[in-house]
Amino acid sequence: MSRSLPQTLVLIGAGKMGGAMLEGWLRIGMDPTGITLIDPKPSDEIATLAAEKGMALNPESRSVPPTEVLVLATKPQMLDTAAPSVQAFIQPQTLLISILAGKTLGDLSARLPNATAIIRAMPNLPASVQRGVTAAAAGRGVSADQRAMANALLGSIGKVEWLATEDLIDAVTAVSGSGPAYVFHLVECLAAAGVAAGLPAETAERLARGTIEGAGEMLYQSPLSPATLRQNVTSPAGTTAAALEVLMADNGLAPLMRRAVAAAKRRAEELSG
Repeated sequence: MSRSLPQTLVLIGAGKMGGAMLEGWLRIGMDPTGITLIDPKPSDEIATLAAEKGMALNPESRSVPPTEVLVLATKPQMLDTAAPSVQAFIQPQTLLISILAGKTLGDLSARLPNATAIIRAMPNLPASVQRGVTAAAAGRGVSADQRAMANALLGSIGKVEWLATEDLIDAVTAVSGSGPAYVFHLVECLAAAGVAAGLPAETAERLARGTIEGAGEMLYQSPLSPATLRQNVTSPAGTTAAALEVLMADNGLAPLMRRAVAAAKRRAEELSG
């Protein structure tokens, strides 16, 4: 096992995102016997995985060895009620990684005063297929070794972007947190446009879906910028150029996307208080 991975880790909340992270940690070689899972209502899949891999599931806190990393993946609204039991797992050397939306480093520090090293992270939905992007902001007490450890853990579900300040989290939420829904809606709109152009509905959806899947894979594999990739498939005076003339007009996609992201950011600010 890489030393960038912790010897002991407690995961509190093994739902969809917590479960996706757990699968990622096992995939990159973390020793499952060093992992403790805390979830009042674990799924059958999580319970089976814990039994098969030798992970402790809902043990008494006093039986858990000193915790190197604690990952908090409960619902944000559960923080106040869960805080006393979470505190029991935090020792002076413990790194706390929170993926609770809307809960700031200040919120976490106030409710979990035992935690002196805290990282706030914002993963997105594609983490469930190991293609997520996670933005992370480290509190002042986080050491270089702890940051490297967090980078390895968060990197198990996709790419990691470290933020200079926590203030950027709301913008991250608006771009990558909510962003997958924008892409899914783009598929819907492209398919609907295909139907309007005369295609059967099922054919239009397959074409739209496959196009976005393929374009996304090109982005994933290519070192070229999105602008260069766009230019490479745009022949002068061709069909793509005709469509882009509409999308890139002054009232086209760019200002629409700016308004959408701004609306999502405002709502994120409201939700984080």
